[in-house]
Order: sequence, then C-alpha cells, then structure tokens
Amino acid sequence: MSHARNAILARLRDAKPEAKVMETITYQPWISQDQQLLTERFIASLSASHAEVISTDVAALSSTIEKIVVTKALKQIALGSSGEFHEQIVQATALLKTHFFDKDIKDWKSALFNDIDAGITHCQAGIADTGTLVLWPDIAEPRTLSLIPPCHIALIKKSTIVSNFAELMIEQAWQNNMPTNIVLVSGPSKTADIQQTLAYGAHGPSQLIVILIENM
Repeated sequence: MSHARNAILARLRDAKPEAKVMETITYQPWISQDQQLLTERFIASLSASHAEVISTDVAALSSTIEKIVVTKALKQIALGSSGEFHEQIVQATALLKTHFFDKDIKDWKSALFNDIDAGITHCQAGIADTGTLVLWPDIAEPRTLSLIPPCHIALIKKSTIVSNFAELMIEQAWQNNMPTNIVLVSGPSKTADIQQTLAYGAHGPSQLIVILIENM
C-alpha cells in the first residue's frame, strides 16, 4: 500500500501542468433598448412557462386584483406588511380573509400551509430575456409569500423590465447594494422527476399570475 501511494504521489509531483486554453464564450445575452420589445419578450417568455400575464395601469390596479380574486375563487390570502402598492392590494382584498405576514410564522403555520389560497408580492424588476421576475424578500414581504401558497400573484412595473440579468446587476449597482436574499421566478413551480411527466405545484405555487403595471 505504501509503495503504491508513493508511486502515485511521485507521478503527481512529476506531472507538468499545462495551461488551459481559454474557451470562447459563444452565448450572447439578448439585448434591446426598445421598451415595447422588452415587454413583448418578457410576456412571451412568461406565458411560454404557463404564467398568466395581465396588463393594467395603476388606476385600475385594485379592480384588476378584485377580478383575479373572483376568477380564481380565492377566499384566504397572505400579504406583506408594506410595499409600494400595499394600499391598493388591501383595498382589493378587503372582502377576503386576509393574513398579514406581521407575526411569527409559528403562530399561523397551519393556516399558511393548509388554508391560504394565494400570496401577493411586489417585484424588484423583470428580465425580458428569460421572462423572469426578480423578488427581493425582506421582513415586510418574506419569500414565504411567493413559495408556499398555491397561487402567487406578482405585481411588476413595466419600467423595471431590463434585457438580461447582467444588465440588471449593472443598472441597480449590485456591487454597492448586494441583496442578501433574492428570488428569481420564471413560471409556476414544476418538475418532471417522476416518470418524466411534467407536473405543476410540486415544490411551490402551481399558478403564477403576473400583473404588469403599464404606466409605472
């Protein structure tokens, strides 16, 4: 055993490492400065991943959420404790049984996993290239809101959509303000682990509804 080990170590010591030739990167991220093209690609990519995208403006935001509540027959909903459109969200869900994420999860864990129909969150940005929502969870809107309820309703401003992920990091200067937690969402939760059959909702929401606020 000792002889074999010494032989292996000797070969390693005698080996002359060769510099690896740098590989040519062939992938180039999709880029556009045209806001209409950005929006169209963003919507098309999300739709291809079985997300529902509904366009509205800020004046009609509450009524848009109300229509979703009726269409999806939602009865109990989980919300954060603040956010840019928090007032409109609260107004639109006033007739539902609302659970605000302002208490320890241990105090309402059973309701969260068994009774909540949907969670509503704001989005930090959108990536047109891949149809991705960018969420920055915090104490006001924990990531649980987007991961546990069977339906995730996400609000995003059209003005926050960028071409690709690299552009997003540069535009928002992540090197100076790196998020401690980030969630990237490109559609409902899905898996094909079992018999290669695609199934939705195995590891998260089975429905993703994106409300695109056009005039913001």
